Amino acid sequence: MLILLGPLFALGQSYNPIADPAAVVRADRNARFTVLSKSMIRMEWDSAGHFTDQASFVVVNRRRPVVPFKRLFSNGWLIIRTGCVELRYLSGSGAFREDNLKVSYLPPGGRDTIRWHPGLSQQQNLKGTYRTLDGFDGDKQWGKEVSLEDGILSRDGWTLIDDSRSFLFDHSSFPWVDASAVHSRQDWYLLLYGSFYKQALAEYASIGGRVPLPPRYAFGFWWSRYWRYTDNELRDLVGRFRQLRIPLDVLVVDMDWHKDGWTGWTWDSSCFSNPAGFLRWTKTEHLKTTLNLHPADGVGPQEMQYERMGRALGFDTKERKSIPYVGSDKKFMQTLFDTILHPYEKMGVDFWWLDWQQWPEDRRVAGLSNTWWLNYVFFSQMERNGKSRPMLYHRWGGLGNHRYQIGFSGDAIISWKSLAFQPYFTNTASNVLYDYWSHDIGGHVAGEGFKGLDPELFTRWMQYGALSPIFRAHSSKNAVLNKEPWNFCGVYFDAISKAIRLRYELEPYIYTMARKTYDSAIGLCRPLYYDYPLSENAYSFRNEYLFGDDMLVAPIGAPSDSGTSRVRVWLPEGNDWYEWNTGTLLKGGSVQERVFSIDEYPLYVRAGAIVPMNADTIQDLDGQPAAVHLGVFPGAAGTGRMYEDEGNDRDYAHRYSVTSFDRREGADGSVRVHISPVAGAFAGMRRVRQYVVTFYGTVMPASVRTSGAALRYQPDGEGARWYYDGRQMAVQVYIPAVKAETGCEVVLQFGSGRRPDINGLPEKLRRLYEWCEQIKHKDASAGYPRRVGVMEELDRALEYYPERFNQLVDDFNREAGNLDPRLLR
Repeated sequence: MLILLGPLFALGQSYNPIADPAAVVRADRNARFTVLSKSMIRMEWDSAGHFTDQASFVVVNRRRPVVPFKRLFSNGWLIIRTGCVELRYLSGSGAFREDNLKVSYLPPGGRDTIRWHPGLSQQQNLKGTYRTLDGFDGDKQWGKEVSLEDGILSRDGWTLIDDSRSFLFDHSSFPWVDASAVHSRQDWYLLLYGSFYKQALAEYASIGGRVPLPPRYAFGFWWSRYWRYTDNELRDLVGRFRQLRIPLDVLVVDMDWHKDGWTGWTWDSSCFSNPAGFLRWTKTEHLKTTLNLHPADGVGPQEMQYERMGRALGFDTKERKSIPYVGSDKKFMQTLFDTILHPYEKMGVDFWWLDWQQWPEDRRVAGLSNTWWLNYVFFSQMERNGKSRPMLYHRWGGLGNHRYQIGFSGDAIISWKSLAFQPYFTNTASNVLYDYWSHDIGGHVAGEGFKGLDPELFTRWMQYGALSPIFRAHSSKNAVLNKEPWNFCGVYFDAISKAIRLRYELEPYIYTMARKTYDSAIGLCRPLYYDYPLSENAYSFRNEYLFGDDMLVAPIGAPSDSGTSRVRVWLPEGNDWYEWNTGTLLKGGSVQERVFSIDEYPLYVRAGAIVPMNADTIQDLDGQPAAVHLGVFPGAAGTGRMYEDEGNDRDYAHRYSVTSFDRREGADGSVRVHISPVAGAFAGMRRVRQYVVTFYGTVMPASVRTSGAALRYQPDGEGARWYYDGRQMAVQVYIPAVKAETGCEVVLQFGSGRRPDINGLPEKLRRLYEWCEQIKHKDASAGYPRRVGVMEELDRALEYYPERFNQLVDDFNREAGNLDPRLLR
């Protein structure tokens, strides 16, 4: 029987828990083995010969392509060989144990053989995640350290998933928990991978289900606050975002949208006199709206839907008792959706924020996690009944919950400790495919000794949030926790606004990486050991992470010293890394101490990378932008790609496009970037796009050509052109119309002479400019040497006099050698 589970529309396929018979080997009537891949085997034993083919909470798909393998019996032993795995089981010897079941694995490349047997304990599990950070100050809650669950990955090179006790789904059209069904006494999945961690994650995703692709708007900025907002107040809030040109996509309305405490289903008319009108307004503002739900108290007699719920459930409402919440009761849950939630969705609620904080397990089905089950039911209801892509956010419920997408990590203490812990917490969650944690950016609740919001702490948290899976500010109901960006002054406001805009600029890259998560189970924010498993630094620098394929982040988690933050950064070997904020190309395979002011953050781009981006003027993620910006980074040849789809449709598995890019250098020193024709299509796809190609860390070229035609040098204006951005030391090329079916090529030609040293110049210029400004604001009549003024204007001089580029840069570098180095850093 075919069981349909998980993101059906997204995958373009059905999950089938019944393995291909050709992959199944019976050792005897009590033992069964299923070869799921060349390095993953299911092992079942039961004294009564009971084997299950039902989908479980942990494993939903066993129908995988059959890999070549051999089976034979020798002296009573069943031997299965796949090419890299050999399994030996003594037939008829009973339950699996150390002396009757042995597995060996030879990783590709001929590394040391890994041997496994029942009872062998992992020594170096790389951990997974935890249900919630409620009440945690860093990694401790009331002094007790968090105990992260084990993850799928281990430096031991193998993982055993014991599925013997997880719940099974029934065979209904809307699969429900089958409380009476049981597994075999031993139902195990053995994954063998050595140091090939990405392989292990993909293997588990092939049986545990893919990570669904969130809608595009989910990667914008979310505004959230536990506050008794009114319709007017939210309109004013959004108006201020728009006035300041700060992008915004998601509006989170916490529990005060409804009446009467934590659980409520009726809009509070004193705050929202016309909920439908409010939700219509959010659509005109291109905003998505989510409402907070605490469903534990059921449906009380004060709710406007009480009588309808009672009639549908056959519940006697005469005594005005609350209709109790029972998550495992299919009729109750379906009625809750039909009577309350689906009507609100039709009114304009886009998705739900589940905030279960009550008893951990269902009151009828022993052991059934309310968190896990709510995630499944709500997500599946959106799949079955919604017209757009399903999404919800809630707490982690356990292995298998990755199929239900966005996490809400809970009410962390506002502290530097909490900020310092969250990157590691997010990284390890990728080890159980829980790739989309959203944190309460800025922290949730004041801790002991709290003296008000620290602008530096909040700014650093926002900078991290912009480079985290989901970017959502939030806080408790406290009048002093005013995190609106405009409540911060000067450099803090500038840095916060810059972080939000960076998030929107990077959205095409982020969305492309999110598609990769769906395709390959590799998260957007991933530990370094995925790509560098043989380096000890990949494990010891545990807060660093790769942000997609081409970026590395070394988060700042401590207050500054004298206005600057010092960060010890490991830059992995294999390529150089471009420190984007400072314009400095740094050597890979090194550990360096780097210094950052409040407007800078340790973000590194792989040398040669081509990063698809948005314009810095974008205000929301509703619709496909007319212009594509490409960031071309120096130091090597490289490639890039941009994934696009409709953004919120149910057919993204098959209806999408990919645009590929490559950068290469010619024998004459020229740099060429090729934009390939677009592959694929989807509804609403633009057939012609404007391109802005920025070559970072590049000296002034002699000429720029696109598709064979020379472009004019012009700082602004219309049409095809190019100019030099002296602040970023970057060539910017404007191409007004690139057809999807043809693509184009951009060529930078350079003179034959020496190229001056511009490495790190953007940072030096920025600091020199700030120093000059400080001098003038301290004493308007004070001056500084004329040569310093000339140096400070280098960026403009380069734009005005491109023919003097080499001389101007050489003069700057010579004079910089005579200045106090501290002025330039």
